[in-house]
Amino acid sequence: MDSIPENSIEKFKRQMKKLEAVIFDMDGVLVDSEPHHVAIEKKLFQKLGLPVSEEEHAGYMGTATDAMWEKVKQNHDADFNVDEMVQLNYEECNRHFSSLEKLEPMPGLRKVLEILHGKNIPIAVASSSGLETIEIILEKTGLRTYFHEVVSSTMVNKSKPAPDIFLHAAGRLKAVPENCMVIEDSSNGVKAAKAAGMLCVAYSGAETSQPQPEADIQINHFEELERILKQFFEK
Repeated sequence: MDSIPENSIEKFKRQMKKLEAVIFDMDGVLVDSEPHHVAIEKKLFQKLGLPVSEEEHAGYMGTATDAMWEKVKQNHDADFNVDEMVQLNYEECNRHFSSLEKLEPMPGLRKVLEILHGKNIPIAVASSSGLETIEIILEKTGLRTYFHEVVSSTMVNKSKPAPDIFLHAAGRLKAVPENCMVIEDSSNGVKAAKAAGMLCVAYSGAETSQPQPEADIQINHFEELERILKQFFEK
């Protein structure tokens, strides 16, 4: 397992100061669900006859479903109803994830959630997926009981990289944004967290993860965050 330099950990702990709440993205953070979403979206692109490249598709990671379909329509001058495609996308996701017997959470994640739960730190999930999809995935992973609030991009005006979803989650957790930590894996998500004035941990343990230099710290395994949290609470 790769290790974070001690000077990076010390700097990050100094930045934390006070921890009132932790907000997790879902896809690529709680569970490696991005490949599932990519496969579903590819089928829909093919159904519409849209030549969406791998590069273009990757650029939509972390973007709300409605914002993605709006951009696809603009980029390809396509003739489809965005609202209808969003609804179809949600239905396909719900059908797909409901058909799975279970989903494995990311390795080491449950220990991190247990530490936060034990310290009475409120936890939320803030995802660009639809609310029903989020609930299905949380149930399939067995993680639902850890989360005090579940927030979907459908509940705010602007999706990531705008900060709206994280600010909304902080409000529901009754936490000051600057005392919130966000765990993200996408560029759009990291930008949204920083725009919200929150401390951001970039998690790169999923298959689709990419380096996120704008984050305050980057981890490859949740064991690294577990170590940071233990040190923080013991000080």
